Amino acid sequence: MTPRRTLFAAEVVSFSAPGVVGGFQVLVNHAPLLAALETGEVKLVEPGGAETRFADERRFCRSTQQYGGSAGRNCRASDEIDIARARAARERAQARLSQRAQDVDLERARASLRPGVNRLKIAGFR
Repeated sequence: MTPRRTLFAAEVVSFSAPGVVGGFQVLVNHAPLLAALETGEVKLVEPGGAETRFADERRFCRSTQQYGGSAGRNCRASDEIDIARARAARERAQARLSQRAQDVDLERARASLRPGVNRLKIAGFR
């Protein structure tokens, strides 16, 4: 889910996500869970085996034995990713990092690089 829309609403047998302390997977009937997530790939597997992949930035997920959900502001399904825009974002962030000027906040520049790189990875591009 994002603040603007629900990206996926169906039964799944597993949910894989990048937790802030490492990746994890939630299966059917998993114990209740609340976790902070890092920028990365979220993968859902439906009962028939179909996989749906999403590129997302930091967010959280919650699951109970009957429901699971992830909320983020910039989540994109792999087939919705604008490759040109993701490449442009990656290039802007790389340019800021290569400047090494005193007025460039390196942590912020590194953080702005992650979403573009992640979206290209999820979309199958480098």
